[in-house]
Amino acid sequence: MELKELLVGLEEIKGKGKLDIKITGVESNSQKVESGYVFIAIKGFTVDGHDYIEKAIEAGAVAIVVQEGCDLELIKKLENITIVMVPDTRKALAIISSNFYKNPSKKLKLIGVTGTKGKTTTTFMIKEILEKAGKKVGLIGTIATYINGKNMGDNDRTTPESLELQKIFAQMVKENVEYVVMEVSSQSLKLHRVDGCEFEIAIFTNLSEDHISEKEHPDMKDYFESKLKIFDMAKKSYVNVDDLYGAKIPSIFKDKDITTYGIDNYCEVLAKDITITNSYVDFKVKMGERNERVKVGIPGRFSVYNSLAAICVARKLGIDTETIKKALLEVRVPGRSELVDNNKELTIMIDYAHSPESLENILRACKSYTRGKVISVFGCGGDRDARKRPIMGEISGRIADYTIITSDNPRTEKPEKIVNEIEKGIKKTKGNYTVIVDRIEAIKTAINMAKKNDMIILAGKGHETYQEINGKKYPFDERVIIKEILSK
Repeated sequence: MELKELLVGLEEIKGKGKLDIKITGVESNSQKVESGYVFIAIKGFTVDGHDYIEKAIEAGAVAIVVQEGCDLELIKKLENITIVMVPDTRKALAIISSNFYKNPSKKLKLIGVTGTKGKTTTTFMIKEILEKAGKKVGLIGTIATYINGKNMGDNDRTTPESLELQKIFAQMVKENVEYVVMEVSSQSLKLHRVDGCEFEIAIFTNLSEDHISEKEHPDMKDYFESKLKIFDMAKKSYVNVDDLYGAKIPSIFKDKDITTYGIDNYCEVLAKDITITNSYVDFKVKMGERNERVKVGIPGRFSVYNSLAAICVARKLGIDTETIKKALLEVRVPGRSELVDNNKELTIMIDYAHSPESLENILRACKSYTRGKVISVFGCGGDRDARKRPIMGEISGRIADYTIITSDNPRTEKPEKIVNEIEKGIKKTKGNYTVIVDRIEAIKTAINMAKKNDMIILAGKGHETYQEINGKKYPFDERVIIKEILSK
């Protein structure tokens, strides 16, 4: 493909050199550049790709894309190389990548889910419904990428960088995927990772304070405005109006096709007569001309919201009621309020909750519908924000009936140091607790003390199947560990 073909769709281009040169690859990492590549220099938070232009040329790059405002002295020195200057190289990377892979997203029906919480569960629910309806489905999200039911491996980001994303889309087109359900993070919208994509359907789940930092969003206004970008990219959207931010969206996009869903406020798709237990939720919702009772095998009020979003999408795509109901009853999301079947009929839940807010949400939800005791087993990751450790200890001490403080992914920190910092918080409460650093022993202790009506919550690791210690990942799948403990 020639360079001029890759630049289609980009505006305000300046440059020097030939545009009819053949390009064999696209790259923004100078270490991955090969002969015949175009190198796109990205100015990141800690590294500036413009500093690696000469290395990219040495590796074989035949064209360089730079951002306005870069060092022009360097550009002047470069001879026999095509230079293209654009206002934003992140946006250029997305458009060029899409062109290089022959605009694969236009051959797919994209369903994008954005919001602070609920993205992963909602995408898995939609995937399950579509697969039950016999559709060929791809999924891209926090846990992994799936193509036609096959797990293609873990993802480093909720939404991959644009180059990687377009490559995944191209593979999905090759494997005859029809629908792609994907988590769309605020960062991916803000940093142009999904530019060049057209969404058939977009979903807004909710917005709460998260991802506010120097390297993400400076404030909630920026966070919300980043999320809103998806509505300009979608033909049809669904919004949770029980969320304070979600309620504002229909009035912001008056000319867009937006349908509302919820539980408490006036909306077009309403859940009512809700029953929540420690193993499922069920509720009534209108599908077509009838009110249908839907049962979902994931407990918690939030499951109702996620299910409503999935139902909206399924109805829009013409999927029948019985298929929707069957899929929602059977769906399981790795590490998201995931109930583990076991021969002792104990209620054991694995959840990814690893922040103060997520831990409080899952504990409060379980406390509200558990008839017996809530037993909380959690730790905190090493080499991460240490300030949250005592906060999470205090949360578990206040809400859970019993807490077992243990190790998570200590990484390069000493596990004992981390649990001691968590313990400082729980000591401020009257909560019953113990400290067992070995996570397997902690899980075993929780199982041995649990009774039939109790609930064990293993928080923090969720879908992970490893424990990271001193830079090495060791096998650690809590589902396997539970099975081994109970078999003995």
